[in-house]
Amino acid sequence: MTSDRTTELARLGAVAAALIAMTGSAAVLLGRIYDGSAAGWLTAGAGAAAVLVGTCARRLPNWQVAPLSVLLMGGYLLAAGWWAADRAEVAGPVPRLLADAAANGVPRLLTAMIPMEAVPDTVVVPVVASWLAGFTATELAVRARRMLLGCLPPLLLFGAAAFVVGPNAEPARWPALLFVAAAAVGLLVTAAPATAARPGQPAATVDQPARPDDGGAGALAAVRLRTAAVSLAGAATVLLLVAVSAPWVVARIATTDVDPRRYVAPPQVEILDENPLIRISGWALNPDQPLFDLRVGASPVSTVDGRRAAGAGPRPTGDGARRLTLAVLHDYDGVTWRVGGTYRNAGRVLPPAEDAAASPTDASSTDAVRQEITVAELSGRLLPAITAPVRVDGVRVAYDRASSTLLHPEGLTPGVTYAVDSVPRRPPLNALTTADVPAGESVARTLRVADGVPAEIRRLAQQLARDNGAPYQRALAVEQFLADHYQLVADAPSGHAYPNLGFFLFGPREAGGQRGTSEQFAAAYALLGRLMGLPTRVVVGFVVPSGDATVHGRHAVAWPEVLFSDVGWVPFDPLPRPDSTPRPIEEEFRPAPDEPTPPAEPSALPTVDPPPSTPPSAASAPPGGRPSGWLLGVVAVTVTGAGTAGWAGVVLLLRRRLRDRRLDGGPPAQRICGAWLEVVDALRLAGHPAGAHLSASEVAGHCRALPDGAALPRLDPLAELVNLASFAPGQADDGQARRAGGYATVWVAALRARRPWWQRLIWSLHPGPLRWAGRRRGMAATADTTGSG
Repeated sequence: MTSDRTTELARLGAVAAALIAMTGSAAVLLGRIYDGSAAGWLTAGAGAAAVLVGTCARRLPNWQVAPLSVLLMGGYLLAAGWWAADRAEVAGPVPRLLADAAANGVPRLLTAMIPMEAVPDTVVVPVVASWLAGFTATELAVRARRMLLGCLPPLLLFGAAAFVVGPNAEPARWPALLFVAAAAVGLLVTAAPATAARPGQPAATVDQPARPDDGGAGALAAVRLRTAAVSLAGAATVLLLVAVSAPWVVARIATTDVDPRRYVAPPQVEILDENPLIRISGWALNPDQPLFDLRVGASPVSTVDGRRAAGAGPRPTGDGARRLTLAVLHDYDGVTWRVGGTYRNAGRVLPPAEDAAASPTDASSTDAVRQEITVAELSGRLLPAITAPVRVDGVRVAYDRASSTLLHPEGLTPGVTYAVDSVPRRPPLNALTTADVPAGESVARTLRVADGVPAEIRRLAQQLARDNGAPYQRALAVEQFLADHYQLVADAPSGHAYPNLGFFLFGPREAGGQRGTSEQFAAAYALLGRLMGLPTRVVVGFVVPSGDATVHGRHAVAWPEVLFSDVGWVPFDPLPRPDSTPRPIEEEFRPAPDEPTPPAEPSALPTVDPPPSTPPSAASAPPGGRPSGWLLGVVAVTVTGAGTAGWAGVVLLLRRRLRDRRLDGGPPAQRICGAWLEVVDALRLAGHPAGAHLSASEVAGHCRALPDGAALPRLDPLAELVNLASFAPGQADDGQARRAGGYATVWVAALRARRPWWQRLIWSLHPGPLRWAGRRRGMAATADTTGSG
């Protein structure tokens, strides 16, 4: 007895271990898209705890196990949520964080930037799914002793994890092998021997050999043969299905890259942030407006080559200044520059930018820098930071990999504080002189020029590119031209559409032309660059003094960037130097004057006498001041058509009101008589009027005698109702009135359908029923029901 007990416990432990291994393999598979191993441990722990709870509570009644497991899952969630929030430094009460994660966990999980951080938003759904899979598998495999069915919940969990990971990680071979091995062990230890007795069955009935005289051997052989045949047939069917479907499945696996994130909308950019370029003029007019406080120091994070930051920070820009990027605008439609970015929820650790592989850095660019920013009066959702950020602390962010810019989904308010670690990328200057620019679909948006470019702007781009063949030389030529010929002012109106840029480039100085803010300088540079074949974009940000500072409105600036192959995005500065005087635009760059049309030679002019002048009022009228004939015809046709249409509309309305009054108005007896009047009027419209001396029954016979009367419904039931309403009106009820109206409607429709097309056309426009109804006024109701009129 002791050995049986030990064997049973060993098998139970093996089953529990197999289930824990299967749920754990799904957790390992999912954990590859997280930053660190915290999420994997939390998910695997949830599955293991659910299996252990179900195994220990296997002797409890079914109705007690599920509530107990849900209660313990809630406690595990509280502990996991607290640990994840504390580890990620997410502020707020844990129950509120868990409630928010439960309501928005799925969309945030599918919109989060990879690698994701283990925060309540991204771990609640995997933890709950792992717990439910482990609990369901334990109930099937341990309590119901159906190990094969018990493998199904972990298999679904594994498939869901693979779907969520999608193409964002390498193929998971070891987790798949672990899952298969664990399932095989579980199935092996739960396989019952062929001679084992079922529960409640005596062992003698299993172990006792079949007697040869009772036909048992023949029956057993037949069963074995049938089983073998079924097994062979099943195996052949499975092999056939595999042979047919395997090529298609392999082709789909090799070519289809399914990512569920493409079906979930990421956080959207507000209108204020979609085009922050228009905010430049407002900040320029309020130069002392405090936007945010900035503290810059050494970053504690490891840099790209594994060395610690030296604390020197990025290379200064200009006279010891730093550039902070707020927004990057790629799209231009001739009117507005727009961000057009895809911002996805991100953890504290950010992935590299999409163009990082094409942007090698020099040795000094491995120094990371930390910026601690406290928002003052800066509004919107975009977060300023030095390019390119690798880590953000203090706030929830969304990240656009195409531009390396940050967004705070909750919006900026005074007092919001966050810290950003950045590793600035500095292009190697020696490679720029020979660098080319990329082309193709990947950079099409940065080369697109909308229709309607003014001809003088196209001519200016051609003139600047004429003597500059290399891309970098063309980029420098545009930078130098704008810096030498235009003036930077703070009171220029906002605007960067084609007309605004045309006035900025070629407008007279005395009227405000050739003057603008950094908005016009950056937009004009980007447009001219695209017309010259350079991929360009506009960046809005801040240039602030080195070190700690309060950033004001005067520090806001826009600058253009050009994309070079194997180098990346390179910023240019087309703004004029301080205290410089702009040069007049050379004649070769001015718009070409419109060439006047040469006058014709005197000898070529035709000698045609001018026509006599005619007063404009008489041009459309014949002599005598009377209107022309075609005008009178148009007026006559218009008036006639309008009158005919109005008359037809009035007749239709009055006919409809008459029919409604007959069939729906008044007591039941009156409605029955009204239905009969509809039949009588229809006979007259069809050209077969009934005599005024005929009774209702005789009128019904008259209808049967019509040329097509055999095909018409019989009117005898309606005639009987009419006689009832005429001689005993008090006995008629609503049901009889409704039936009478139905008989009349069906019969009239059938009669009309058998008329010629022209009669059907004028049937509803015939004013006869209105006139006949007027003549019947004053007559007795009995006389009306006998067909008089």
